[in-house]
Amino acid sequence: MVASGNAGSLCPADSFRRRAPFESRMPISLQRIAALPVQALNWLGGQGTRAIAALVFFGIVLPPLGELLKPFVTEAVFVLLCISFMRVDIAALRDHLRRPGIVLAATVWTTLGVPLIAGASCVATGLDAHSADLYLALMLQAVASPMMAAPALVAVMGLDSTLVLITLVTSTALIPLTAPLFAYVFLGAALTLSPLGLGLKLFSILAGALFVAGGIRWTVGASAIKRHKGPIDGFNILILFVFVAAIMGNVVGSLLADPLRMLGLTGLAFAVFFALLGVTALIFRKVGHEQALALGLMVSQRNMGLMLAATDGVLPGTTWLYFALSQFPIYLSPQLLKPIVGRLTARQPAPAATGTGEA
Repeated sequence: MVASGNAGSLCPADSFRRRAPFESRMPISLQRIAALPVQALNWLGGQGTRAIAALVFFGIVLPPLGELLKPFVTEAVFVLLCISFMRVDIAALRDHLRRPGIVLAATVWTTLGVPLIAGASCVATGLDAHSADLYLALMLQAVASPMMAAPALVAVMGLDSTLVLITLVTSTALIPLTAPLFAYVFLGAALTLSPLGLGLKLFSILAGALFVAGGIRWTVGASAIKRHKGPIDGFNILILFVFVAAIMGNVVGSLLADPLRMLGLTGLAFAVFFALLGVTALIFRKVGHEQALALGLMVSQRNMGLMLAATDGVLPGTTWLYFALSQFPIYLSPQLLKPIVGRLTARQPAPAATGTGEA
């Protein structure tokens, strides 16, 4: 009787476990239709750096779509960070935390070194007096934290996104203190930044994304996330488009109005990007070429959208325009640097054991 009772009590659960998956009970035609979005995302994710480069041009030629997506920029940034947290390599995370020197050095460089050098250079060249709007743009770029999409872009290139993510979190946590300080020193009291408001916003975004990503990993498992790398990459590219389209909408009009000025600002945006990338990679070259390049990409990708939010968007036209043009090197760099990353990866020997990196 006991056995019969136990069998009866377990019967519903057993029958639930033995049920065929929902997809296998669907008609073949419906299965194919249901699989189309996943196949499309998988294809898009397979395009990698080419798709990221295309985002910029789609953002330019579709300004109405940019206006439509502009209210969702904050949500897009949150989803990008969730994806980055969700895909963290736990083994690599533990390895970096056991050797925090690289993370600490990179954090100090991006939060203190970059703003100090940028501010001193602008003042020394007299840019603050000759072009106040451009000076404001460059300083807001320098004091900003790295982009929250940086780990996603680095991952698409096949580099160490875990190191970038850890450094992103530590440097972002300091921004409520460092950004207002440097803004006051180099820009004066005219620019109003709220450390408390910015800090609370950053904390809520980071904590919320970590909570959501942890829930996803706990529910589906890390192995499932790795198996579905292609569709996740494709979804990541779609979310990146939201931010790009929102900020690139006015580029065409400005180009037609003053092409020479646009070319000059675009050249400056590329020069600043590659200067930050090159100097950072040179500073951290001893930790390994791949890690140094990943950190260089992170430092060169500044979160100017966050500074727009912090200033409530009350910025001069030249500052806005420079922010938009700075998206070109950010989203074109994965495609431009793809040959370099390919050579670095090809030269990298297969690891014989774990935990063999330099301290």
